[in-house]
Formats: sequence, C-alpha cells, structure tokens
Amino acid sequence: MIALETRDAFWRVVIDRPDKANALTAEMLGELARMAEDAHGQAQVLVLTGRGRVFSAGADLEAARAGLAKDPVWERLSGALASFEGLSIAALNGTLAGGAFGMALACDLRIAVEGAKFFYPAISLGFLPQPSDPPRLAALVGPARAKMILLAGQKIPAEEALAWGLIDRLVAPEALEATVAELSEAALAAPAERVAAIKALIAGRD
Repeated sequence: MIALETRDAFWRVVIDRPDKANALTAEMLGELARMAEDAHGQAQVLVLTGRGRVFSAGADLEAARAGLAKDPVWERLSGALASFEGLSIAALNGTLAGGAFGMALACDLRIAVEGAKFFYPAISLGFLPQPSDPPRLAALVGPARAKMILLAGQKIPAEEALAWGLIDRLVAPEALEATVAELSEAALAAPAERVAAIKALIAGRD
C-alpha cells in the first residue's frame, strides 16, 4: 500500500490505498518512515503523494483507537523528512487530514490540487496532535490560524490554505505531476552538497 518509484536521485513515494481514502495503518507508517530514512544520502528530491482523490485521511480510525494515534512512528516519519538534506515535496493530490498533516508539514514544499481541504480533527476524536505538528503548523500559518485548525477544528479550503501559507502552490489536478517535475529540476541538477548547504542557510545553521 506504499509504493516507491525511483529515477536516479528522484524518489517518489505513493500512498496507495484509495479505497480507504489513503488512511494509514501502522504497517504503512513504518514503510513510509523507512523510505524517508533510506532517502538520506541516496535521493536528492523526495516526493510524497497519494493515489486517488485524497492524499490521506490520516490514521486508520480503528488503528488509531487501538493505539496508533500515540505511536512514535509518526514522529519518526516527520523527523526523517525534516532532516532530509535534499528537497522534499508534498504533492497533495487531494484532501489532507489528521496525522497525515505531520509528513506534509515536515516537507520543504507543499503543492496541492484545486478542491483539496485541510483539517486536523484530533480535538474532536479524543487525541492530541503529534508533538512536532503544532509548532511546524504555527511556523507556517501563525499561532491564531494554527488554533483555527487544531482547536476550532476548521476545514480549510485550498484557496484559503494558499493565502495562509499552509501550501505553496495550487494547481489543477492534471498539472500536479508537471509542477513537481519543474520544481525538482534545479535541485536534481545541483551537487547534493550545494542543496544541503542552501537548506542549512535557510534554517540559519552554519
């Protein structure tokens, strides 16, 4: 249910459970985390996307109630993405919900298709967000808008998400793949050390 497509230093990871809105099981999360870790030192561009009309509905609800919502695998995945030294892109082929927010927030860029919605209903489901998600969300959209999503439980349409800075570009569904390819070109053409150095400068690291 997780597919990995590689072309030299370009890696594309696909969540492939469209009949269940790409809801994530423990096994799927473990695969995602392993692939993100394996990308270190091998990939220069890492793309996360989904099959179908939804990027991911977050945790499979039964698995979440059985303990997946508190599993450290979420932080393992987002940590591996955040520390990736290449360019990471969340190619959001549709709605993003719940714990799946973490992997998108940890990416360098978020590209979404028209009609996507963004919501994180942890408060109404009885769970806490993953620890790194609220500060990453607030860094993108500001504290008040983070509270709109996490405390007020609001569903944010794609156009509003773009205006807030939650996503970086909004495209037609048929243009998503071409947009990702365009955004990947410069990072793929440059030496890996230069890509890592620029990311460190942006983050304020020596």
